Amino acid sequence: MAVITSPGEEYKPNLDLGNHHTPLIFNPSVLNLQYNIPIQFIWPDEDKPSIDVPELDVPLIDLGNFLSDIDSTSSSSLSSSVLEATSLISTACNKHGFFLVVNHGVSEALISDAHDYMSRFFDLPLPEKQRVLRKPGESCGYASSFTSRFYTKLPWKETFSFPFSDSKNRSKTVQDYFCDTLGHGFEPFGKVYQEYCEAMSSLSLKVMELLGLSLGVRPDYFRDFFEENDSIMRLNYYPPCQKPDLTLGTGPHCDPTSLTILHQDHVNGLQVFVENQWQSIPPNPKAFVVNIGDTFMALSNKRYKSCLHRAVVNSESERKSLAFFLCPKKDRVVKPPRELLDSITPRRYPDFTWSVFLEFTQKHYRADMNTLQAFSDWLTTNASKT
Repeated sequence: MAVITSPGEEYKPNLDLGNHHTPLIFNPSVLNLQYNIPIQFIWPDEDKPSIDVPELDVPLIDLGNFLSDIDSTSSSSLSSSVLEATSLISTACNKHGFFLVVNHGVSEALISDAHDYMSRFFDLPLPEKQRVLRKPGESCGYASSFTSRFYTKLPWKETFSFPFSDSKNRSKTVQDYFCDTLGHGFEPFGKVYQEYCEAMSSLSLKVMELLGLSLGVRPDYFRDFFEENDSIMRLNYYPPCQKPDLTLGTGPHCDPTSLTILHQDHVNGLQVFVENQWQSIPPNPKAFVVNIGDTFMALSNKRYKSCLHRAVVNSESERKSLAFFLCPKKDRVVKPPRELLDSITPRRYPDFTWSVFLEFTQKHYRADMNTLQAFSDWLTTNASKT
């Protein structure tokens, strides 16, 4: 597939780049004490957060009853627990793409350690965090509100993203990343997040089996597709803000990745746009929030849709979350299985690889609700020129 060059003019307004401006330094220890926030963080009126929003009715999927059944399950002989789970998932993914999983098999101690080391990282002095500053065009590293990439509608947050590979040839990707970028003093961080990412990858593959069953695809199809995945782990920190009604922790967007597995701390902040209104998903320490991303929407031929969501902030409490973004192996071609294609249902998106889509989102397009369609249009336009 051709390497992305410069997309058409129609994508430039979305980027909102400020290359000719001196980047603003987002230092929470200073900014969260200021009553008036910098104008770069003030969002347009149509995007400003709602004060009170209803709670989204999100199905709770209990994985404990059927995880042992899945390996021996066929589509012609489904246990009642699997049937119930696939039905709930199908309903959720047709409506908004969000659901919760409990009894997931990930130890509470590991989740607690992941939150603890996240706090330790974001508590570091700013110069320490900037040692692993995210470079333009890259998807991993520390970012202080993406001030080096965008100039307006900045999110009120810090993030630290790092790569995970489930490839058998790269067994310690996360651990090596911490040691290589931050030094061997951060090896304990690397060990915790290596174990956490392995647990998230394993959980993701189990969820993929359920998604396959709910779509009428053989149970191992999507699991096999995402084995040896090249995924991304992100730590999110949302500091308190004196003007939470003017800004957002994360702007409205659909995840360009395949599947997101999120663990929230005790502070509310996640909102999903469903039925023409924003609705919240409150924290549940026993559950992971799972949602469909654009790449899986393409894999399902738009049977399942990624959904617009955002994060809001508040003036009293900091908020943190752990986000694991499941992605295919970078050179794996994304296309729906034959079971999801027929004479009535045409192909919704062209073939693509995750590496090209990722580059598009990092260099040419600021993720929003139209990312996948904009990318597909770009691919189609460029294919017609060759």
